[in-house]
This record gives sequence, C-alpha cells and structure tokens, in this order.
Amino acid sequence: MKLAILAIGRLKAGPELELFDDYAKRTRGLGRTCGITDLAARDFAESKLADAPGRMAAEATLLTDAIPDSAFTVVLDERGRSITSDDFAKLFQRHLDQGTSSLAFLIGGPDGHGPDLRKKAGLLLSLGTMTWPHRLARVMLAEQIYRAVTILVKHPYHRI
Repeated sequence: MKLAILAIGRLKAGPELELFDDYAKRTRGLGRTCGITDLAARDFAESKLADAPGRMAAEATLLTDAIPDSAFTVVLDERGRSITSDDFAKLFQRHLDQGTSSLAFLIGGPDGHGPDLRKKAGLLLSLGTMTWPHRLARVMLAEQIYRAVTILVKHPYHRI
C-alpha cells in the first residue's frame, strides 16, 4: 500500500523539512515489512483568491486532482475524530487487509477545508483540539504514520 501526503503550503528547507524527511525515510524502510511500500509528499501553493470560500474551493481542486486512483482519503481537520496511535495503526492494518492500494492524507491551507471536501472524506482526522501550523502538522502526521508502522511490526519505538 502506498501513502501520500497532499498539502497546501510549501514546506521550505529547514528543521521541519528535515524532520519530515527523516520520518518518511524511516517509514519507507520499515514499512516494507508490513506491506507499506511508499510514503510520498506533494505540496501546493496557497490560493491567492481574495475570499476564504474561493480559496478553499481552489485548494480543494488541487488536492482532489492529486489523490491517487482508488485511494482511501483521510482529511485532516480540526472538526475530525481524534484517535490514539494504536487506533491509527489499526486503520492501516484494516486497509492493508482489505487490499487498499493507497491512503491519501490531505492537509488544507490556512482557511482549512471546505464542507464539500470534508463530506467526501473517508475519515476526518484531527491531530488534537489545538491549532497547529501546517508545517508542524505535516511533521506530526509523518511521525504518527511512522509510529503506526512500528506498532504494526512490533518495533520497540512505540512504548505504552
């Protein structure tokens, strides 16, 4: 199964990109053990439209056009479900068992996601009730993906 993180906002060189790349590399290496063959990221520039609904719609088009065919879509949204790392790993296992070809994780721009994109999500996921900068959200998501893989392969990284 392939994983894709699709995000609005460019992640520039710096500590966030270094952390993201580290977790992505770890995931790609260890993930093969459990059937996760890739973790790729793609980012898009924020919309420059004047109104928030227009920006959200334009950004939704960029994100949805980039979703791999037959992917299960996880939309990160503050109104989404907050789940444990173990439950996140179970989500991966369920999709591996079902033969899902890919999971796509969508991170919106500063205005968030519009209602249409949220309705189309296979899962609305929250990283918690606090608001996080998008570049940190991307790193936190990458870390949780890596943690889920370590849970699946029973690696000692995740301790309870």
